[in-house]
Amino acid sequence: MHGKVNVVDNLNLEVEEGEIFGFLGPNGAGKTTTIKMLLGIIYPTSGEGYVLGREIGDMNVHKVISYLPERPYYYEHMTGMEILRFYGSLFHIRDEAKFESLLEKVNLAGDKSKTISQYSKGMQQRIGLAQSLLNDPKLLFLDEPTGGLDPIAHTEIRDLILQFRDEGRTVFISSHELSEVERICDRVAIIDKGKIKQQGRLEDLLSGGRIEIIADGVSQEVADKAKSTDAITSFHNGRLIVDMPETTDVNALLDSIRSKNGKVISVVPRRRRLEDLFIETVSDKPGADRSAGAEVGS
Repeated sequence: MHGKVNVVDNLNLEVEEGEIFGFLGPNGAGKTTTIKMLLGIIYPTSGEGYVLGREIGDMNVHKVISYLPERPYYYEHMTGMEILRFYGSLFHIRDEAKFESLLEKVNLAGDKSKTISQYSKGMQQRIGLAQSLLNDPKLLFLDEPTGGLDPIAHTEIRDLILQFRDEGRTVFISSHELSEVERICDRVAIIDKGKIKQQGRLEDLLSGGRIEIIADGVSQEVADKAKSTDAITSFHNGRLIVDMPETTDVNALLDSIRSKNGKVISVVPRRRRLEDLFIETVSDKPGADRSAGAEVGS
């Protein structure tokens, strides 16, 4: 017999209205299960959750949210316009002008008569986004919206997502494209083994960058001074390489090098990346818990 497994364990998550929120984690971390709970497809065994101020599963909420899965399936014989008509009918929407406007919004107006089988993957993602806007949602759930797309399609989808935020919509993105998430998201959460390990604003989570200094003609005395608890130093034949926290007094070290006739070759700030934080978090390295949880909501 197989024992019970907690796919999501003591999850505390908060999404603020009008933001782009990135939900990150390795495969099997619990991302899809969490999204299904928020959509009311499955229900938590304990605890409570709210979407747009109402309990998850509330049918009134379903009218103002949308979900675009990672691999949406469409009837390939249908055209882009027919797709919008078909899904629009589920909301009792038969507004041809609205369909035309949505196709224009996702840059498919010129391809509305092509069948889905003729659409590239990027075009299929864009028709999916158009479909997700049919009910004028306040909250959109997007699962891997840029996965497997070429750079041009990446840019097009990214610009659309940013436009959604400008329109006042809340966007919840689950993605492995960390550089894209870092570029567009206001806040993120990282889930691993069913638990939230990190949560907060990107600028707060990514604080603590480092600075690399390279200098030649450095004396042993100066090299010894450069060594500190948080600095990584390399010294050989007068060449000093120092990797130090950005909070360190960099100018003091530079002055010390120059005062002893050393030559500063370069000073390079290195901003902490989301990829660094992600790897540090899911690989269980020390200091990897900065989460600040609250009830599930938007």
